[in-house]
Amino acid sequence: MRTPHSRRLKQRYPKEAAKLSKSRLSLIIAGIILALASPACKRGDVRGDAVRLAYLQSDLHHLPAFVALEKGFYREEGLRVEVAGVFKAGPELLSGFAAGSLDAGYVGLAPALVAAANKTAQLSLIAQVNKNGSALVVRPGSPLMRAADLREKTVAIPGHATIQDFLLRRLLADAGMEDNQVTIITIKPPEMIPVLTGRQIDAFIAWEPYPSMAVTQGTGRVLTCSRDIWPDHPCCVLAVSTPFMKKRPAEAAALTKAHHRSIAYIGQNPADALSIGIKYTALDAATVSLALQSIHFDEHLDEGQVLDCIASLNRLGYTSIGDPASFLQSLLAPAP
Repeated sequence: MRTPHSRRLKQRYPKEAAKLSKSRLSLIIAGIILALASPACKRGDVRGDAVRLAYLQSDLHHLPAFVALEKGFYREEGLRVEVAGVFKAGPELLSGFAAGSLDAGYVGLAPALVAAANKTAQLSLIAQVNKNGSALVVRPGSPLMRAADLREKTVAIPGHATIQDFLLRRLLADAGMEDNQVTIITIKPPEMIPVLTGRQIDAFIAWEPYPSMAVTQGTGRVLTCSRDIWPDHPCCVLAVSTPFMKKRPAEAAALTKAHHRSIAYIGQNPADALSIGIKYTALDAATVSLALQSIHFDEHLDEGQVLDCIASLNRLGYTSIGDPASFLQSLLAPAP
């Protein structure tokens, strides 16, 4: 039986857990107040201003957004949602928040934490999207068979301070290697397969569907899956801008509800979810089906794992968050 998230958090971070427990009570009370203060809205009554939503190009981690758009869940929850951007990587998407051109976005947890910590974007995290769902890929005929074989090789990641960055560094550490024993470069995932095929790199680590695309195209072989590097690791989150949360809390709540409905729908209707994934990525059924096998959709954010991510960001010098628990509280609690 798995240990509940709250108990694991208390075991790993007793002081932080105490702070978060108090914040949870505040969050519940604030939610009740917001619900009572908000005007009633029947399902299907669409509010006026559009919610400007973004996600990443062909990213199957963001299938819940595709499902909500396709099945009309946003509209049924009283929202008018417009896709305001489709980006190739998280930092690009987060620049939309910084520019004030986005209200909500599906994005990696780590880049979102960095943007919030470095105050380049004002964000609130309203739900998790998925766990797992990445892989390290090499060429089909590559002699690389284990992590230790990456020594003195060139490996591409989607960006620094990404979950894939953490995964690679953890894999190297587990193999007894230092980061500087591997050349790590950044390449946007849509460009990774041709660069691997052209032999400019020896391997890449990316989110789905890019590992599965390499496999089904015959241009890559999975060396290891992310779930084997860091079991049940967090990956993407649904974030909203803090001004949006402050000015339109009822719509933020409706957005969260639509997201939860999408995740439930994916679990209950896998064949239709597969079809929606094919439609929104324009990929073949074999690739989408293979990719979805490695993604676990879960809307519940594990605070303990978020604190693990913050610790990694601090250790690698991407952030200098002095009080991780208070920082996390500021992201999860609704703005006053």
